[in-house]
Amino acid sequence: MKGIILLNGDPYGGEIDARGALVYCCDGAYKWAKNRVRIDKNVGDFDSLDEVPSPAPEEIYPAEKNYTDGEIALFKMLEQGVSEIEIYGGGGGREDHFLGNIHLLYRAHEAGVRACMITERSVIFPAGGKIFLGDFKGATFSVLPFGGRLHIMDSAGLKYRYPETLSYGECRGISNIVEDGAAYLTVSGNALVIINRGEV
Repeated sequence: MKGIILLNGDPYGGEIDARGALVYCCDGAYKWAKNRVRIDKNVGDFDSLDEVPSPAPEEIYPAEKNYTDGEIALFKMLEQGVSEIEIYGGGGGREDHFLGNIHLLYRAHEAGVRACMITERSVIFPAGGKIFLGDFKGATFSVLPFGGRLHIMDSAGLKYRYPETLSYGECRGISNIVEDGAAYLTVSGNALVIINRGEV
């Protein structure tokens, strides 16, 4: 089952395919998501809303709490046994929230759930092992170590060859180009992959 989390960052203006998915909307995301995508649950403290969302929240969390609204939604998704998660509205806004949303991807990945964040400008996802990139032929993309040192075992169909190791504090994984429909990257460790949408 696919899960979709809607966050209160930059509103996502593209189409969101919610068919067969479980959709959780976090707090202020309701402003841009209502009447655009089906919402199964509204989650959060609702300190960013001046209206009662529909469907009505099962629980309203205190504004001063240990977890972000997105984190609460992620926990609930994982409890429901979703196999993949898409996050919309996670970019823009406050940089600390954006970095926190990136960490939600890591939490999902560590739980064995495929996860990606889709913004107006990029597709961001954690991955390990063999990472297929052919669907993004022509796109500029970057690879960063995510949670520890990243070892590049093999790659094909990319404009530039990667070094054998990428460590924190290094930017050598920035700005490569997918040149082939069969492009891939094989890594040991966790990679954070950022695909720039509509850019070459």
